[in-house]
Amino acid sequence: MRWGFMVWPARSITSWWPALTPSSRRVRSRLLISLVGAALSLAPLPAAAVAQAIVIGAKEFTEQLLISEMTSQLLRAHGFDAHKGTGFATTGIRTLQERGIIDLYWEYTGTSLTTFNQVTEKLSPEETYERVKALDAQRGLVWLAPSEVNNTYALAMRRADAAAKRIRSISDLAARVREGEAMRLASTVEFLTRSDGLKPLQRTYGFEFLLGNVVGMDSGAIYNALRREGEFDVGVVFATDGRISALDLAILRDDRLFFPSYLLTPVVRDTTLRRHPTLRTVLESLSARLDTETMISLNAAIDLSGRKVEDVANEFLRSRALLP
Repeated sequence: MRWGFMVWPARSITSWWPALTPSSRRVRSRLLISLVGAALSLAPLPAAAVAQAIVIGAKEFTEQLLISEMTSQLLRAHGFDAHKGTGFATTGIRTLQERGIIDLYWEYTGTSLTTFNQVTEKLSPEETYERVKALDAQRGLVWLAPSEVNNTYALAMRRADAAAKRIRSISDLAARVREGEAMRLASTVEFLTRSDGLKPLQRTYGFEFLLGNVVGMDSGAIYNALRREGEFDVGVVFATDGRISALDLAILRDDRLFFPSYLLTPVVRDTTLRRHPTLRTVLESLSARLDTETMISLNAAIDLSGRKVEDVANEFLRSRALLP
């Protein structure tokens, strides 16, 4: 939901700018333009076309790549000059959007609530959406109508192991760890430092994995780790991942309601929306047709069946009569 490659904020790139000579600045200018262009994967365009282009961002995991491809195909079908930029980390993509380099991307309500706005209050899904919508409006970002895709974080175990150890909830897991059982956790790297990640989760449930028993890795590697018995006992997963059922994993119940809802929602810069007001209708036509079960199926088609993101996106849009 939320993992990708690190993108430096523009401030860190340009903080040394005044110290350069004019000739050095010209070289650095060309370098910076090349870096941004490469990051966004944009083909060379005339200046006027770039000004009117809609740049769609995405983080580097299946669901984000899929929703950005759907958005790109949908916007192009409606006459927009749409371009994709993928492979961003959560904070990186948000920085690029606030700076006007990315026009829109699909974010999760819980991520904005906890990571961007540092809200720790426990809120319902509806309250979470309204809160982030109001807070991000102050930054010039518009949250459109959310989908019904709730891609929340979750902890998962092999079903047979969970049954044998009688672990049904995170509280059960916490009790086992407190009793001295050396449970090993496979986690995304990002989850280890998020404000809605491992440390506050452990504080909420009153336990702590032993030093050395938590390993950060790519999200895909987590499923490979859980597939092999004896290496890891628990994995950090995303609720809409089709590999959960395919590997017969059991999701541990979040009985203390630590994780907020993570409704997948299109977020657009206010200036972009005012320039292209019909974007709202087009994007909300897509969000209205997405729910958790649908996304699980679409993700599985890519991760388990090996189908191309572009083909899965196109087939879904046509099946919902969203493409002419």
